[in-house]
Amino acid sequence: MVGGRLSGYRWREVLDGYLAIAPWLVGLLGLVLGPMLGSLVLTFTRWDLFSPPSWVGLANWHRLLQDPLVWTSLWNTAYYTFLGVPLTMAVALTGALLLHAPLRLQALFRTAFYLPSVMPAVANAVLWFWIFNPEVGLANSLLRMLGLPGLQWIFDPVTSKPSLILMNLWTTGNTMIIFLAGLQGIPQSLYEAALVDGAGWWQRFRHVTVPMLSPVILFNLVMGIIGSFQVFTNAYLLTDGGPAHSTLFTVLYIYQLGFERFDMGYASTVAWLLFVVILAFTLLQLRLSNQWVYYEGLR
Repeated sequence: MVGGRLSGYRWREVLDGYLAIAPWLVGLLGLVLGPMLGSLVLTFTRWDLFSPPSWVGLANWHRLLQDPLVWTSLWNTAYYTFLGVPLTMAVALTGALLLHAPLRLQALFRTAFYLPSVMPAVANAVLWFWIFNPEVGLANSLLRMLGLPGLQWIFDPVTSKPSLILMNLWTTGNTMIIFLAGLQGIPQSLYEAALVDGAGWWQRFRHVTVPMLSPVILFNLVMGIIGSFQVFTNAYLLTDGGPAHSTLFTVLYIYQLGFERFDMGYASTVAWLLFVVILAFTLLQLRLSNQWVYYEGLR
């Protein structure tokens, strides 16, 4: 830098840098920030996708406060998130611990555990629709073999959300792989030192594995909650929000408002409410992470 200004060579470096990230910048502005700002404007309009939008001011926000289905959808989403995410984390971490142990055919087991997470959504839904069939489904067949009464699963308001949570446990492969990568990064010397001190398997897990894995746990927790608040596919394909709105999740309600009822202005309003909720929970998790996340070399 000469006289407070960038030299010609430095300007060339800066220009090269912006050219390198230009595709990402175009995508960010055109496909993320632009549509977000557009949807924010739509919250103050009434638009049916066919005629020009008409300005209605805060009418959509006033309607949102009085719409019982908004709060029903938020409750269903919160139920799914705060019950499903801990179960998903527990199952994924257990699978990662098992696959981290030295086993014969380890690569085969890792592939088998990961495959369900890359199964096409429609094929996955068809499979679970058969499993949850009250008459001939695999789930009730197993219950009857154990001498237990069958359930209605996704066809009963009481069991519909737990059924979708159980279905989601089938696709924990991505979370499990991230946990497995974190486990492989823990120095073996820490376990050896704990073993010398007489620590059992639970003490080693609690005082070595969990603290060293806490950044990975935080990442999976944040991503899991964000993803669960946006649950859509399984409910749309299997229940379409029923029975009795018991699986009407917020994103599904947004879809119904915007693309089935063509009420895009109000759908955008509900979408922004969901954005604020997700942002609040994400910031809360990051704030609380200072109390329990350990970063090696920073403490």
